[in-house]
Order: sequence, then structure tokens, then C-alpha cells
Amino acid sequence: MTAIDELQDLIRDATQRVGPAVVGLGRGWHGGSGVVVAEGQVLTAAHNLRGEEASVTFADGRTERARIVGSDPDADLAVLAVDTASLRPVEWAPEETVVEIGSPVVALSNPGGRGLRATLGFVSAPERSFRGPRGRRVTGIEHTAPLPRGSSGSPIVDDSGRLLGLNAIRLEGGLILALPADQNTRKRVDAIWRGEQPVPVRLGIAVAPPYVARRLRRAVGLPERDGVLVRAVEEASAAARAGIQRGDLIVQAGGRGIDGVDALHEALGGVAHGGTLPVTLVRGADEIGVEVSFESAPATTEV
Repeated sequence: MTAIDELQDLIRDATQRVGPAVVGLGRGWHGGSGVVVAEGQVLTAAHNLRGEEASVTFADGRTERARIVGSDPDADLAVLAVDTASLRPVEWAPEETVVEIGSPVVALSNPGGRGLRATLGFVSAPERSFRGPRGRRVTGIEHTAPLPRGSSGSPIVDDSGRLLGLNAIRLEGGLILALPADQNTRKRVDAIWRGEQPVPVRLGIAVAPPYVARRLRRAVGLPERDGVLVRAVEEASAAARAGIQRGDLIVQAGGRGIDGVDALHEALGGVAHGGTLPVTLVRGADEIGVEVSFESAPATTEV
């Protein structure tokens, strides 16, 4: 068997195994794709959806109305409830799966219900950082399997047909970024399915980027420090209760250095409602440690 024959078998096997579970969302070029991950459950990208329902087209041409159970816009994930009949869901890749440069992937999509597509590619970067729909940094899998417009929310699978990621963004040069189908993603999906809407904890501050902080400190004769500058503090917020003030420079949070707003988001992402976050501030020339306590009640997603 030649290498071409082996690649052909890889694509054919993935298409036969996973293809029926790949669905189209909406209609035409403005639609998206998704994948059946459990009985009655479709996973897609959150940015594909509008309203409380969506039209789902299956590989055999059957169309059903799906209810949007919930979404996690920061992670660009959404879960739909729909009659999947007797379709076999895609199998999640095991937790110990290693995705590395050169790993083969098969990308499958049904863009806007226009029919199943399957392409072969390779991982070009296993941990590529990009911004999600709300501006949060997301770490995904960059790969070379080309896909047409309307493929957001479609799966990439390994050589055994197991789910490795969910396609999210097309880049220049034909590269694709996929959200990883890791244990963290699976927990998020399960939580959404249970009706638990993800709401990250919130400090309640407005911040300026590090270069602004360095320039302002230099202008008043203070030593430069990496960090994010607090420009405003909301009344009765977690930050206000902890004593954080306008003009403070946040240089550490949760034991990690803060060199920009993305690092602050990451630190907040590790805290649950009702938890605490140790924060180190620079106020003038003084370094101050405070502990921020977050209420149990849900809040919005801004920093």
C-alpha cells in the first residue's frame, strides 16, 4: 500500500465513522457547523448562534429545530438539544492524548447544511493563542486542513476518529485554529448541558495597558514596573472591598506576575465564586498585598 492509499484510507475511515455526526447550522454561506457529542446533544461554536433556536441539518439531509441549551462565549462553546435519532456520537479523545506538531488531523464540516466536507491536514502549532469572541485569550490547535466558509463549530479528529478540537477561526494562508477538545472543554460542555451558565468572577475595575503604566510612572519619577494600571474602581465591587484604588498598579495576582490584561484574566479564571485571590499592588513607591474576596452571587464577565 502506498502513502497515498494510506492517506485515502484515513480520510475515508474518518468520514464513515464521524461524518454522520457532523451537522450543519442555519442555511447557506451564513451558517455554521456542529458535531453530535452525545445522544440529543450537539456541540458548536458560540459565535454561530442567534436567538434561542437553531436549524440543524444532518448528513442525510434531515432538518430539525434545535434548542440552544446554553453557551460559554468566553470559550466560544455552545450546546444544542436536538433529536439526533440513532446517530452515533463522536468519541472524545482520551485525556492522555498528545497533540504535537505534525500530528495528522481530519477536519469534517457541513457548512450551513450544504453537504459534508472532509479534508486532511497536520497540526502546525499545538498551543496557539488567539482572542475569543469577547476578547479573552484562548489557547487552541493550529492545523493545515482547509475548510470552506461556514465550517466554524466543526470537528477535527485524530487517525482513530476521536474528537481533538472544534474549528473556530480561519487564518491567512489557509491555517485553521481549533478549540481543544480537552478535559477542561468537556467539563465546560457538561456544565452547560446541566444548565450551569458559566459566569467568571469579576474584579470590577477598568485598567490601562502596561505601556501606559510605565509612561505615567516615568513621568512622575517612579521606577517602571510591569503590571496593569487601575483607572477606575466600581463601588461595592470585589476590588473596592479589598481596598484597591484608582492609580494602583497590579503586579501580581494568584502568585503569578501580571504583565498585561490577559494574565489578569488567566488569574481570575482560576478563582470560583465565593473564593479569594491574593493580589500584589504597587501604590506610588510602596508594594502592598491585598486579598480579594468574591461573592457567591453570579456577576458579569468584565474584568
